[in-house]
Amino acid sequence: MGTGRTLNKDPRTRPIKSQGEKRRRSKAQRARLIKFGLEAAVVAKMLTEEVRKLVQKPVLVAKMVAKKDAPPKAPKAPKAVVKKAPAVAKAPAAPKAKKAAPAKKPAAEKKPAAKKPAAKKPAAE
Repeated sequence: MGTGRTLNKDPRTRPIKSQGEKRRRSKAQRARLIKFGLEAAVVAKMLTEEVRKLVQKPVLVAKMVAKKDAPPKAPKAPKAVVKKAPAVAKAPAAPKAKKAAPAKKPAAEKKPAAKKPAAKKPAAE
């Protein structure tokens, strides 16, 4: 909803925020969170700033609700411990021989670039 011509006229005065309007907005936002699936008791204890942030991100609220509604995971049974035979110490392996790098050819000497003669200008008549 726009303010229309109200703010184009002189003198410009901004609309005054009222506490009643603020309470109405807060109540609507809390109702929206309850519709998303949060419990009313939890929403009632939240601060206004928290409610405002959650209303802006409904995907986050859906994840919170899904996490609470998910059945608890059963603890995994401990694995059976199998004792292994003691390991026999092995002799250290011989170090690998390094590969010889191929011999590099010496770089060819660079000759200075030959200058091209300047183009002759046509004779002025």
